[in-house]
Amino acid sequence: MKYDRVLIRYGEMSTKGRNRSKFTNKMKTNIKRLLKDDRIQVEAQRDRMFLYLNGASFDDVKEKLMHVSGIQSFSPVVKTTQDLDEMKEAALSLVEKAMNGKPASFKVNTRRADKQFPLDTHELNHEIGGHVLRETNDLTVDVRHPDFILTVEVRAEAVYLSSETIPGAGGMPAGAAGKAILLLSGGLDSPVAGYMMMKRGVEIEAVHFFSPPYTSDRAKQKVIDLANVLTTYGGNVRLHIVPFTHIQETIHKQVPENYTMTSTRRIMMRIADRIREQTGALAIVTGESLGQVASQTMESMAAINDVTNTPVLRPLIATDKLDIMNIARKIGTHDISILPFEDCCTIFTPAAPKTKPKTEKVQFFESFLDFDPLIDEAVRSTETILLPNNESEMDDLL
Repeated sequence: MKYDRVLIRYGEMSTKGRNRSKFTNKMKTNIKRLLKDDRIQVEAQRDRMFLYLNGASFDDVKEKLMHVSGIQSFSPVVKTTQDLDEMKEAALSLVEKAMNGKPASFKVNTRRADKQFPLDTHELNHEIGGHVLRETNDLTVDVRHPDFILTVEVRAEAVYLSSETIPGAGGMPAGAAGKAILLLSGGLDSPVAGYMMMKRGVEIEAVHFFSPPYTSDRAKQKVIDLANVLTTYGGNVRLHIVPFTHIQETIHKQVPENYTMTSTRRIMMRIADRIREQTGALAIVTGESLGQVASQTMESMAAINDVTNTPVLRPLIATDKLDIMNIARKIGTHDISILPFEDCCTIFTPAAPKTKPKTEKVQFFESFLDFDPLIDEAVRSTETILLPNNESEMDDLL
């Protein structure tokens, strides 16, 4: 079966009013960037979007479209003329493909946009459905709970038929709701947090803290791989790799052991806020889940938040660890995250971190050393990588 085009449905985006074009244009841009196929044309209409394949393989397109945030569902479409016999044969081919050699039930759902067509919707349902039933074994009609729906749309220029509806990622197009800085470690949580924010339309720039020789180049590559996975959900990602060794060693010497984790997170937040200012981002995103570890109690988060007035978004705050792991498997980050290459958050973990740190105490401990020059140097020495690592993509960003 050679598909002519793909019909994309917006879902939640359909609730937008006069600014809907902002969202549809962003999704159109994300799709074109992700597909990277000059043959494919994208046409955004108010209530739907069409991809004109022009010979491109639908199977290749399908896997990529399933990742694009903003798409509620999509269907491969066959185009015919208004000749009834041609419509029937196309419908038969679609149904046979949908059945895949197994018994199934179906119904025909016709939409007649061209009111000049001589048959009304009920007559078309009867003509096409009757032909398919006569020519197919092990097929029954079920108008309430069919295994699949054969859709027929009659328009003035052509007729469009489809028998498959594929769920999309839903949400909003990545980049349509502003930019945020994601604190990206090598663990399970932060990539999932980044995905969830992208699904809500947020453009992500990631910050990773790298502490050689305590952390290896393999740990760095692990984070690059995680950020690359996030790019498949509709947007490019800039990854900022911050040299953090000197700061981490200084904290370890200066701050009492049970407060080192709190102080480390506070300095990370200050650096992330500096990068946020440079990039024009509006918020900071973390992968924290309430009570999961010592640094994620309410008292810890209050002490960490003390260093910034920037909104800190925590999309996983009430999410169970098993749910986070399931999402990580779904989006393709799980197997990378569990690779045994430690990041800086785990190598200096104290034996008994403070679970209810007091903000005034950590402020006092940090007051004996001016961290500003260390933060300035770390920001100046930050390495920025544009992902996906493709020269043409980079040219578009620069």
